[in-house]
Amino acid sequence: MTRPVHRWAAAAAALVATGVLAGGSAAAPAPDAAPRRIVCFIPAVTQMLFAIGAGPQVVAVGAYDHDPPAVNALPRVGGLLDPDTERILAMRPDLVIVYDGQSALEERLARAGVPMFKYRHGDLANVTATMRTLGRAVGRAAEADALASGLERRLAAIAARVAGRPRPLTLLVLGREPNSLQNIYASGGYGFLHDMLVIAGARDMLDDVKRESVQVSTEMVLARRPDAIVELQYGDGASLSTGDDLSPWRALSSVPAVKAGRLYRLVGDEFVEAGPRLGDATEKLSRLLQPEAWR
Repeated sequence: MTRPVHRWAAAAAALVATGVLAGGSAAAPAPDAAPRRIVCFIPAVTQMLFAIGAGPQVVAVGAYDHDPPAVNALPRVGGLLDPDTERILAMRPDLVIVYDGQSALEERLARAGVPMFKYRHGDLANVTATMRTLGRAVGRAAEADALASGLERRLAAIAARVAGRPRPLTLLVLGREPNSLQNIYASGGYGFLHDMLVIAGARDMLDDVKRESVQVSTEMVLARRPDAIVELQYGDGASLSTGDDLSPWRALSSVPAVKAGRLYRLVGDEFVEAGPRLGDATEKLSRLLQPEAWR
């Protein structure tokens, strides 16, 4: 199915910029001394830096960085699709955190002799591995290990809480055209969102589609008959809205989720940024899908 160019295209670009439609692994340099001037325009990694105490080392962030509040006082250097290379170099960085695959930016930084931390997120195991790799790269190894270990324990506790309970077949929606069921994009059977869904106590409707994001048709939803549909709403503008309400789903009246009224929305960037807040996000998802386990 060919994806038309309309307002959802802007939303998809923002999804990529925040990391939702990316995947892979992290790689980092091993500097002799901890960097003092870090530029990072990846929200999840910025949050990691502040969480491990490296916030004072960050001198510039990206267009999509909003957490923690301290980032709002820092200069902005663009995002994945529009990095401001001149501004980045003007910050005199001794470490720039880039998405692996930003070849033009990587070449320019390499020519300027600027060290890079190349990042692409994948599943939850890779999130905590990235925390640890990042910590070593910025001289905060112990703090990063503590952060990663804490997240791992939190996720394990959530999984234990819902163990043995019936798991609703769930469709986790990343976005769709407002007020319609056109151009539905959902979490597939690979990646941190898929892992969160499983830990929270659900079966992923798209478990067999091993991609981080999948374009889903209404025919697929009718055929796979999810027990619950959860929409995520995040980002700044209306282009990222999943619609004014959930009423379009009621057109699929034969779907169990619609019949049972198990149509939900979760609002917040913590659900789509693979950083320190994933424990909170997973618990919120679990409380929604497995309320009995939390009483």
